[in-house]
Amino acid sequence: MSHDTPLMVTAANVRMVAPDGTPPPDAPDWIKRYDHPYLHGAFAPTDVEYDAEDLEVEGEIPSDLCGAYVMNGPSQRFEPVNSKYHYYDGDAQLRAIYFRDGKATFRQRYLRNGAFIVEDKAGKAIWPGIAGPYDFRLPGSPIKDVSNTDVIFYNGNLLSLWHMAGDPYQVDPLTLETKGRETLGGGLSHSLSAHSKTDPNTGELFFFNYQDEPPYMSYGMADAQGRLKFDIDIDLKGPRSPHDMGLTENYAILHDLPFYHDVDILKNHNRRVMGFHRDQPARFGLIDRFGRSDKVQWFEAEACYILHISNSWEEGDWVHMLGCRQEDPMPQKDARDHHLASMMAYRRRSHVMYRWSFNVKTGETREGMIDETNTEFPTINSHMTGRKTRYSFNQVIPVPHEGSLEGRCQTFNGLLRYDLETGATQRYDYGDGVYGSEAPVAAAYGQGHSGDETRAYPVMFTTDSNDWTSYCLIFDAADITAPIARVKIPRRISIGFHTTWVDGSEIWNV
Repeated sequence: MSHDTPLMVTAANVRMVAPDGTPPPDAPDWIKRYDHPYLHGAFAPTDVEYDAEDLEVEGEIPSDLCGAYVMNGPSQRFEPVNSKYHYYDGDAQLRAIYFRDGKATFRQRYLRNGAFIVEDKAGKAIWPGIAGPYDFRLPGSPIKDVSNTDVIFYNGNLLSLWHMAGDPYQVDPLTLETKGRETLGGGLSHSLSAHSKTDPNTGELFFFNYQDEPPYMSYGMADAQGRLKFDIDIDLKGPRSPHDMGLTENYAILHDLPFYHDVDILKNHNRRVMGFHRDQPARFGLIDRFGRSDKVQWFEAEACYILHISNSWEEGDWVHMLGCRQEDPMPQKDARDHHLASMMAYRRRSHVMYRWSFNVKTGETREGMIDETNTEFPTINSHMTGRKTRYSFNQVIPVPHEGSLEGRCQTFNGLLRYDLETGATQRYDYGDGVYGSEAPVAAAYGQGHSGDETRAYPVMFTTDSNDWTSYCLIFDAADITAPIARVKIPRRISIGFHTTWVDGSEIWNV
């Protein structure tokens, strides 16, 4: 692209500069040649790796907030191969803030997985990305496994994970240095999808995988010491694109959803084209969590797509799953977005907080909306996975409307706490042009695994497009209407994807 090309699509979708005309700092010069909203403004990549000690704090960091908040997300290092760069293609960059004794430190590093090393040696990007066309001659995969989607803590390490099912990588939780591929003691023979889960009580890892060849899905578990215990093939009618899974005390809940790509198009045209099959039900498969049986009990529900689950639990014969439901994962394209119309449309999907309930004795499914507010990236108290929870902490996504840039790109503009018992909500809006991140809920240090849900602290990053400052906000889970502390990050943080909280006992043995 020419330097003189007006960035029309970008200007129509994202704040490119602050009100005083200042562009985002630490962004590479090559972005000026790309008319792409997800390479500019608060999304602009930054290739700075650094450490910062004794961060400036407004308010007071709670004495019982001890551990690390880690975010994974895209920060494209090299100029993309083509103008149809997809936001999900960016190189994985880990950002971590550490709390201990009322003080905070920060660290930012790239994940050095296999694909990163190949491009680092080449000194340029070589994969065309999700938008394709794919080149099956490229090393490893025709699409770059960036491992930039999720990050979890398992067996003493952080694990980076990718939404299209890729190689999990171990990362040192204190230094953020990449240690190598996670193999589960040599037993892992395939990829892992993004939202694998660790049990906060036992340290066990539960995962699923999906692929284009039979078996199209598998479900497995590894013990707390990193050894694969089982890996069960799941019988599906064809390739699917699940993103998350539910986990209760006795079950894993697998997703077979009617939004998936056409394998023939991929084979014949080297492009991955998704389709929503409204005439097919959403299916949810309950399987014994511990692999004592490979039998799956399937339940049908109204057609939809789901990215993220808040939590799941059992009550008598019922298994409940709460999450954010998309009634239509293929919204109408906007012609003004030109070459990026398809990607931009997918990023403007609507999500509502929803409940599915499955009766394991009768096979009945009950479902219904909890709230119509457009929210996503739900989180719960980090010690409560698989047990009944009263609260869910969701990110508010603005709905696009004429005359405003808000909602044109997917941003998180506020934090919303649902009280699932009373139906009440609490909300904190970040402010005009201020964008947040997923907020894991850090259980108060020393609380153990059976305490008050609100003895905890939602923690998040924000980036302000008015002056390009970034902060870490700390909330009291009992009242999120205002942060109790704001920690200033020395440099701008590029908007990321998923996050995790690691208790201090896991990384410092205190």
